[in-house]
Amino acid sequence: MIKNKYVVAASVIGTVIGGSILMKDYTGGGLCPSKATVEGKTVIVTGANTGIGKETALELANRGGRIIMACRDMEKCENAAKEIRGKTLNHNVFAKQLDLASTKSIKEFAKSVLKEEKHIDILINNAAVMRCPHWTTEDGFEMQFGVNHLGHFLLTNLLLDKMKNSGQSRIINVSSLAHVLGDIDFEDLNWEKRKYNTKEAYCQSKLANILFTNELAKRLQGSGVTTNSLHPGVASTDLGRHTGMHKSAFSSSILGPVFWFVIKTPRQAAQSSVYLAVAEDFQGTSGKYFNALKEAEPAPQALNEETAKRLWEESAKLVHLDEALQECRQ
Repeated sequence: MIKNKYVVAASVIGTVIGGSILMKDYTGGGLCPSKATVEGKTVIVTGANTGIGKETALELANRGGRIIMACRDMEKCENAAKEIRGKTLNHNVFAKQLDLASTKSIKEFAKSVLKEEKHIDILINNAAVMRCPHWTTEDGFEMQFGVNHLGHFLLTNLLLDKMKNSGQSRIINVSSLAHVLGDIDFEDLNWEKRKYNTKEAYCQSKLANILFTNELAKRLQGSGVTTNSLHPGVASTDLGRHTGMHKSAFSSSILGPVFWFVIKTPRQAAQSSVYLAVAEDFQGTSGKYFNALKEAEPAPQALNEETAKRLWEESAKLVHLDEALQECRQ
């Protein structure tokens, strides 16, 4: 009987580990298959001082790009930029202030970049906050919706003219598989009427990333600029620092060994952004969603064209897009 228990236990453990490895492989744990470089191209990566964003910046710096690391914490960003310059011997890696929780900061960043850069070839909207307490941005937006969606919505629109003039530019929006649980509540986008739910708010913001991408792709048709969204895979970063699982001793000690087989390193998770940024095969690809290195079908609610259009209109009102565009064009 005892022997049988050990056999069953070993079988269960083997099944879990085997399934985890298969799951990790399915979500694209490999490296970017394209060897293309980005020499002569200007790349902006938001949230680039740590995690997936930092690894994305490092990879694209290795491929010869002029990298602008757009971050809120300038001390960490400067240190990360210095580290990347040292590792890649690419001296065209720069740290630049950008706080996506402030429309003022976003406009200042955009004005500076538009003035200083001759062209913008790749914009990777990577920065995010996940399941934080019920905080609000400087402008009063719910933090996750404000940073993850509205901040990138405003930033992208302010840089669009320059990107159109740059020729065959690419916009990459980092979403999440969490979008499948998302719902856009147009009556309460900022969670002012409902009891705040950190998970639902995060899922809403990640669904918004894909809806924004799809509507933007429609508006960019014929411009030479493409945009796609992606789920990078679950990675071991500090993004989940506000979640109970991140703080759980059980998760760390008991589930940790299993998670090792499932969760990607930041370098692995960065490969999808790199792939969409450099691969020649994606030159004309736009309005698509990728699960790591493979094109995938997003949740049905992410394909609703009416929702995408309305979200664009509501977002434009919230960030006063017309006024912001006029300000940046002066």
